[in-house]
Amino acid sequence: MINTKYVVNLRFETDGIVDKPDVIGAIFGQTENLFGEEFDLRELQDKGRLGRIVVEIRTKNGKSEGTIEIPSNLDRVETALIASMIESVDKIGPYTAKFELKEIQDIRAEKLKKIIDRAKDILTNWNKEKTLDIKEVLNEISSSVKTGEITEFGPERLPAGPDVATDPNLIIVEGRADIINLLKYGYRNTVAVEGASGKIPQSLIELTKQKKMVIAFTDGDHGGELILKELLNTNAKIDFIARAPQGREVEELTGKEIAKSLSNMVPVAQYLRRQQEETHAVKESVSSVTVIQQPEKVEKVQAEITVPSVALEEIKKLPGTLEGIMFDENWNSIEKVQVRDIIPKLEKAEEGKVAYIIFDGVITQRLMELALAKKVKLLVGVRIGRINKSLNNVKILTIPDIITS
Repeated sequence: MINTKYVVNLRFETDGIVDKPDVIGAIFGQTENLFGEEFDLRELQDKGRLGRIVVEIRTKNGKSEGTIEIPSNLDRVETALIASMIESVDKIGPYTAKFELKEIQDIRAEKLKKIIDRAKDILTNWNKEKTLDIKEVLNEISSSVKTGEITEFGPERLPAGPDVATDPNLIIVEGRADIINLLKYGYRNTVAVEGASGKIPQSLIELTKQKKMVIAFTDGDHGGELILKELLNTNAKIDFIARAPQGREVEELTGKEIAKSLSNMVPVAQYLRRQQEETHAVKESVSSVTVIQQPEKVEKVQAEITVPSVALEEIKKLPGTLEGIMFDENWNSIEKVQVRDIIPKLEKAEEGKVAYIIFDGVITQRLMELALAKKVKLLVGVRIGRINKSLNNVKILTIPDIITS
């Protein structure tokens, strides 16, 4: 066994039929003493400078042809000389022969290339495994917040931040998803009215009276206005009103947007004066939403939609996850997505591919119009936002409607 640097590859052909021993004998015999003992092939093999000569031979139409491989541990010049010596062989046995060099394979160069290619693969895989994905990081943080910091308040088990009882100030929001988002940015003195079933719990009302300052922080849609109306119709202590930007939800705001919304909060008296000035506009908004949500309409939609039990089990797990599920015509799950990604995903979807969308978020006018364009039959969210006009080909419901129907 030699430490091979190069492999000399040659091809040959003869005018008659020969065997492997004939070929090897011709090579040894006709190269002997051409350049003295120093380049005698047998001597070089004995010293481990050349490897075993490998001959492959084929016979066709009364003639023989084949290939020869000779491993070499000589340097480049010496290896080239060996190749040239073998090319000089012109007879095998009694037959005329022709030897021709195909290539001299540089084993070390090929090995080096393989090492470099493998190093590239290792580095690529390493980068994939070790590079931080910011979405994964945020999801980990979000999951940690969900399981480690959210608490419950009162007999109604309202979602709340861990400092809801101890902090002198209080922020009241609409739902569990709002609590999760505020916790991500350090707001721990929070409580949600979610689960109040249209009536503000007495335990929450009493809690507000114990606080130095209470802020009602709601979504910038009609649902947020209804929550504020419920709060202000009680004897709860509400000092300031903060709203998310128009059409936006607290659960989707960034840290800067949350801080800006809170810095723009207004005293309750100022908010009420503003509402009186906009009474007509508010009535129009409430009316448009009422048309969508009137009981007769909802009952009709429910009668038209039958949700398979398998899909229903998936839907029951959605509240509080900030996720949604897209279903096809047969209620097969196409994809589970983050609520913030529903519109981009639907924009890219083929027309008619998505039939039903159930998600832990608010149904907006923009989503309804896109659903109409993509021939979606049903939208189901946790709430119905400010809808300026009804689109008859798109049915809408809330998750409680589906679960309790």
